[in-house]
Amino acid sequence: MFRKIALGAVTSIALASAALAADQTNDIVDIAAGNDDFETLVAAVTAAGLVDTLKGDGPFTVFAPTDAAFEQLPAGTVEELLKPENKDQLISILSYHVVPGKVMSSDLVDGMKAATVQGSEVTVAIEGGAMVDDAKVIQADIEAENGVIHVIDKVIMPGS
Repeated sequence: MFRKIALGAVTSIALASAALAADQTNDIVDIAAGNDDFETLVAAVTAAGLVDTLKGDGPFTVFAPTDAAFEQLPAGTVEELLKPENKDQLISILSYHVVPGKVMSSDLVDGMKAATVQGSEVTVAIEGGAMVDDAKVIQADIEAENGVIHVIDKVIMPGS
């Protein structure tokens, strides 16, 4: 009986380790595309022509808004941003969610500022739960082969 329990535990650990290793061989775009909570983000990255960039070597830190975060924007905002004539604005907003380098949650310091790919800085707050600008980090440290994803509950905007 003990042998069956031990074998079952070892098998479970091996399967969990294999699943984790499989996730780490995906890039940022692959991970986002494989998660139903990022359909709007993936559509926006595609419309902005940033798929190849975010599949690149990196490393990148992406503050990834969920579909629910995009739904908080005023009605019609996402549809307008996805239009070809608004591509530059969409690129600006999306690149504001990306920081060069791999910044894990353990690297964050209260009041820290980080330069984004867009050119502006985001501000990090730790006290009371991790925040990036006015967005709460709801899941941190999703590792990808070319960086890390931190899931946020709002779309952050440059200059806000």
